[in-house]
Amino acid sequence: MSENDHITGRQIAAGRVLAGLGQSELAAAASISVPTLRRMEASSGLATGLVNNVAAVRRALEAAGVIFVDENGEGPGVRLKKQNQDIFGSRLV
Repeated sequence: MSENDHITGRQIAAGRVLAGLGQSELAAAASISVPTLRRMEASSGLATGLVNNVAAVRRALEAAGVIFVDENGEGPGVRLKKQNQDIFGSRLV
């Protein structure tokens, strides 16, 4: 899914929860207000809002490790990137 593709409000909400972010944290990372993020997450279908705000939320979630999954016959979704780990199990940056 490219940044120009649309994402749904449910994808935003699910991605935020998977990344362990609160609404205020994600809003700050995307430089938008919490009420704007709430409206996006509450959207039925495609996320509503200014294109640049939706794109900013998407970038912030992707930076937190969220991958947006295309419609594959079962509906769009999200998942987390695998974390690279060394032989001792700690995360590599």
